[in-house]
Amino acid sequence: MENQPLLQKAATGDDLRSDRRRPRGWKAMPYIIGNEAFERVATYGLTANFMVYLVKIYHMKQMAAANLCYVFGGTTSLAPLLGAFVSDAFWGRFRTLAVASIATFLVPPPSHPFLSFSLSFYVTAFCSGQLHVQGTVVLTLTAAAPQLRPPPCSQAAEESGQCPGPSNSQLGVLFLSLALLVLGAGGVRPCSLPFGVDQFDRTTEQGRRGLDSFFNWYYSISTAGTVVAMTVVVYIQDSVSWAIGFGIPTGLMLLAIVFFFAGVKLYLFVPPEGSVFSGVAQVLVAAFRKRRLRLPSANDAVQQESLLYSNLAQESAEEMKLPLTLQFRFLNKAAIICEGERKEDGQPVDPWRLCSVHQIEQVKCAMRVIPIWASGIICFVALSQQWTFAALQSLKMDRHLGPSFEIPPGSLGIISLLAIILFIPVYDRALVPMARSLTGTESGITLLQRQGAGMVVSIISMVVAGLVEKKRRDSAVAHGGVNGSSPLSAMWLAPQLCLMGVAEAFNAVGQVEFYNRQFPEHMQTIAGSLFHCSLAGASYVSTFLVTFIRKSTAGPGQASWLDDNINVGRVDYFYYLIAVLGVGNLLYFVVCAHFYRYKGTGELKEASKDMDGIL
Repeated sequence: MENQPLLQKAATGDDLRSDRRRPRGWKAMPYIIGNEAFERVATYGLTANFMVYLVKIYHMKQMAAANLCYVFGGTTSLAPLLGAFVSDAFWGRFRTLAVASIATFLVPPPSHPFLSFSLSFYVTAFCSGQLHVQGTVVLTLTAAAPQLRPPPCSQAAEESGQCPGPSNSQLGVLFLSLALLVLGAGGVRPCSLPFGVDQFDRTTEQGRRGLDSFFNWYYSISTAGTVVAMTVVVYIQDSVSWAIGFGIPTGLMLLAIVFFFAGVKLYLFVPPEGSVFSGVAQVLVAAFRKRRLRLPSANDAVQQESLLYSNLAQESAEEMKLPLTLQFRFLNKAAIICEGERKEDGQPVDPWRLCSVHQIEQVKCAMRVIPIWASGIICFVALSQQWTFAALQSLKMDRHLGPSFEIPPGSLGIISLLAIILFIPVYDRALVPMARSLTGTESGITLLQRQGAGMVVSIISMVVAGLVEKKRRDSAVAHGGVNGSSPLSAMWLAPQLCLMGVAEAFNAVGQVEFYNRQFPEHMQTIAGSLFHCSLAGASYVSTFLVTFIRKSTAGPGQASWLDDNINVGRVDYFYYLIAVLGVGNLLYFVVCAHFYRYKGTGELKEASKDMDGIL
């Protein structure tokens, strides 16, 4: 009977954190970050060289292959939004490791809620891994089985564009493998980082400091895994065998699952807290129903907070209590208490008519983040263009390092990744302490300043990319006409890729930390998926830009900027266009950042009389 209080608490759905386990912090990180590193090697081992695979093995036109890569990347990055919703609303971080978690429903729920949660985790995690493995297996089969890909093509036929393309059935198998990879990513990506955040106790100074470094090291080590994929794996694909080069990621995906389970005794399990979107909808509906009511005076903070509903009993003990703010003040009407809207115990009779101040402020947190999130899309457009077109540029350059070794086109992106790996530790251990001593800010500079710095560097990188491309094109045409190859070393692309790596270290890591810190605690998985949604948006915008520029710049007797022959086109103009878009995006970001209010920042004490008449 001594375990009865624990069982009773679990049965009521209370957080099991305080009774079952304490946050282990960095003790659990080797397994979480190690799993991410293996998963990155597996994923990027398949996709880093995918553009070259489509062009060389499937004989696709260059721009068609580029658009397919953009759509696949965008869909892969958008899928985590669905996985995040399921995780936050119903199943928690573990259960939502894949869309194929239907296997969870086949497990009879034990009587103890914690046991049910843990058992479902094991089954679902295994199934999510199987989705990844199935996707990699099918893609490997397209390289191993001759019947699943177009027949080989001679170099002369390839240069003349006479190579036979894939049949409908061959494309069907290829798309099946991509669909399985998308489903796997939809469950794994939104849960991995928030699960790592769960392992730190944010109520202590040590936990907060550990979390500051966690975001940097998580991104840095996962990037290192990507570097391995883009060097070792890509080299095997180009120089040894595509089948072996695709088979290695399949084995690494299985190893990632095993590595993750090895640390299960150290993990902290945080159960889901109910539907996220229903809570948002309740606030919006309640505010609309009470739109004709008048709020208490904004000058009298005490009166306003006392007349608005604040149900502290509903708030998690580990969740930050959010103070009442005046931004989006019309939503505050959802908390106005009308006669008959509360039960005897203080709970609302109808949650669609009365919401707490804390619940309203959670919705405001999400609303404030969205404009900032939108600005990250254009920054990633610049990143995605350089990854794609750098490979195409290198095909018309000298890729030799030494007399015999030739850099695979798909491996050039590691220059950007190496810049990230080298810059992040310097930033975390040297630049942040220096900036902290000057600004007094714990993170050195604010999260918005970090993102803005990344945008500035990305604009500079696009200008440099345009200058280098003009030099490469002129050199190639001078040494063989439109079908010529430039004698310039492919390392001429290194400066722009290094700058893009620094931009990503600033902006991408800043975005990840910003979303996880500014979203309410019970929306953490949704917050993690927003970063992937930025990547998805960038992929779709890139697809639109490539299609639009390809059509709009072509005319009678005039080649498109993005012609299939890169020496005929003007990719440098395309780079300059993205730089101009980046400048406009930076101005938009500055405006959004100026009006942004960080989570937990109260405004009532600073309210002026002019605010009384608003809404």
